[in-house]
Amino acid sequence: MLVPAHPIDEVARVHALRTLNLLDSEAQERFDRYTRLARRAFGVSIALVSLVDSERQWFLSRQGIDATQTPREVSFCGHAILGPDTFVVPDAQLDHRFADNPLVLGDPYVRFYAGRPLMTPDGHRVGTFCIVDPKPRDMDGEDLALLDDIGVMVEDDMAQRARAMTDALTGISNRRGFVALSDQVLALCRRAGRGAAMCFIDLDGFKGINDTHGHAEGDLVLQQFAALLVQTLRESDVIARLGGDEFGVLMTGAVDIRTVRRRLGAAVKAHNRTSGKPYQLACSVGTMPFRPHSHGSAAELLADADSLMYADKVARRSAAQARISRVNTAFGPGFAGLPMDDLQRN
Repeated sequence: MLVPAHPIDEVARVHALRTLNLLDSEAQERFDRYTRLARRAFGVSIALVSLVDSERQWFLSRQGIDATQTPREVSFCGHAILGPDTFVVPDAQLDHRFADNPLVLGDPYVRFYAGRPLMTPDGHRVGTFCIVDPKPRDMDGEDLALLDDIGVMVEDDMAQRARAMTDALTGISNRRGFVALSDQVLALCRRAGRGAAMCFIDLDGFKGINDTHGHAEGDLVLQQFAALLVQTLRESDVIARLGGDEFGVLMTGAVDIRTVRRRLGAAVKAHNRTSGKPYQLACSVGTMPFRPHSHGSAAELLADADSLMYADKVARRSAAQARISRVNTAFGPGFAGLPMDDLQRN
């Protein structure tokens, strides 16, 4: 058996897949209609919308099979995503790559496979639309064209869902997408006994930037801050613009909250030193550890992090006012106007 290689864009590909917020989701009629259609049109026993995750393939839609996923290392779809064209195996028993594959030797006894890669709008192959049968067969040009047509429709529906879950200005998840994906991630953390933490971030003084420099400049600030979060945090962290000047981050695994805050603070300072802007970026942060017994949903965890963020903002404002008061006492009123561009309060 030949284990499928990883595409050269594997890290970005898996990130793009998870951003779709489709993994481990409930069955959806919009995708089931395509697998039903394909099963009838091609006269095969199995039709699937398969998403290839880092270590598994998971079936977004399935007809003719009970399994919801298989290991990636035995998947035919893992091979199919390595190229742009439909991947066809006329008879797996005669193909050295698959002859001893457990999916060929045992249930569902795959002989024929054809998988049309499914691409995201930014060009990452995240899975396949595939048909499978226990009898060998060939695909002619008309068959390939029909499979491609159905694959295009599946891609369109996936793209529509992605747009509904993505913030158009920054390109990261919006609140709806963030909560949906975070609920899935927290469910996995709960089952696996893994830790997690939620950050709620609010830009300080953003209204003043909008009022003074215009909304176009405000939009640029939001885009730059979103990019700063993506560059500073881990690839496994879920990042979103929640609305307005508010951002959310869900971190999993071992999370050192103080280190995260220091790294983000250093990134903000570095940006301010090189931006050449007449204003300074600053933000308040609330970070809440995930407590499985008290946080039943991502929304509840986010609400607790929001409360901590507000407390952080009040404390930072009070500290800044105290500094200004001390400077004015020493040098006279109007001397101090200190930027709040750090995140040193832990």
